[in-house]
Amino acid sequence: METLLIYKDDLSNKFWKINVTGNSFTVTYGKVSTVGAVKTKEFESEEICQKEANKLIQSKLKKGYVVAGSSEHVVKESAITEAFFWKLLETAKKKGEDPDEQLEWLVNHLSRRSVKDIVMFDYIFNQYYYKSYTSNLWAAAYIVMGGCSDDSFDYFRAWLLYLGKGTYETIIQDPEKIIPHLKILEEEGDVPEFEDLLYVASMAYEEKTGFDDEHYYNLYEQLSDDKYVQPKMEFDWDEDDEEGLSNKFPVLWERYGENPLG
Repeated sequence: METLLIYKDDLSNKFWKINVTGNSFTVTYGKVSTVGAVKTKEFESEEICQKEANKLIQSKLKKGYVVAGSSEHVVKESAITEAFFWKLLETAKKKGEDPDEQLEWLVNHLSRRSVKDIVMFDYIFNQYYYKSYTSNLWAAAYIVMGGCSDDSFDYFRAWLLYLGKGTYETIIQDPEKIIPHLKILEEEGDVPEFEDLLYVASMAYEEKTGFDDEHYYNLYEQLSDDKYVQPKMEFDWDEDDEEGLSNKFPVLWERYGENPLG
């Protein structure tokens, strides 16, 4: 349930919005046409949550707020677009000599933006991240690293996203195009994984608010309406079938089949 109220007089033009989901609600408030501030609260039951939400709504109505006819031009959802998301990743690469320093800059930058911007950054990241959950890509990661667990594939996909949109999309279509991007890792004896990139948003949120990742993920669920459920993977390859893997990706197999990274 979502309720959007506005209040306007000679001195004020502001909004107040509450979104109730299960046993918690999120309140967004501020000047009209801004993203506003965000607060969230959790209760012991859905019934208690709804009751408290109704009390807040009635309190606002008594103070002169009225129900908004439309949310258009009332609440600015976020300044983070897909183009800006990819630009942030590219900028981060210039802000440090190694991924750890770059990640630190990215977390710090996001922590200075609005909570909605943090959530939108994470939402866009996740939409691309979900698309990379493919059998082909997992087979490629398995060959490159000489094995690839569920967790390892998660970290591999995060690393892939960090390469940038064009490279990400190219490798999704043809995993063997990944080879040029592995040369530095070969020299350093490293593997193509970037686990901490998965937690950038929750780290930025904690730095901004002091609340932990559990608090953030509850908020993310309410603000993003991200309903994704990871599907069961249908593999078209067998980890014990070396001939099948070599036939599937001959170039990758020739380079890493007997000499995987890591």
